[in-house]
Amino acid sequence: QVQLVESGGGMVQPGGSLRLSCAASGFTFSSFTMMWYRQAPGKERELVATITSPIGSTYYAASVRGRFTISRDHSKNVAYLQMDSLKPEDTAVYMCRASRGGNDYWGQGTQVTVSS
Repeated sequence: QVQLVESGGGMVQPGGSLRLSCAASGFTFSSFTMMWYRQAPGKERELVATITSPIGSTYYAASVRGRFTISRDHSKNVAYLQMDSLKPEDTAVYMCRASRGGNDYWGQGTQVTVSS
């Protein structure tokens, strides 16, 4: 059974940090590109960051470049999103996605709220 389970969300003050985790199971994690998306209320879903495998090439949306870092641990089958210098506009539900060819899996999401 394929599962992607996000964790690490919560409430943080502006300027703070959070690290999101996406635990994968039921498929060959090391063969899939991993992505983080976010969706704020009333807004479209936005691709935040991508990391390929096995090379580990990364991509970041302009809105988070220099503040967020995507990584993956193949020994644990986990993808991470380190979020620093958080802003109120980063408030959203964050979801991970695994993609390879015609196979596409999504997690249920974790809420991140940035507020003073």
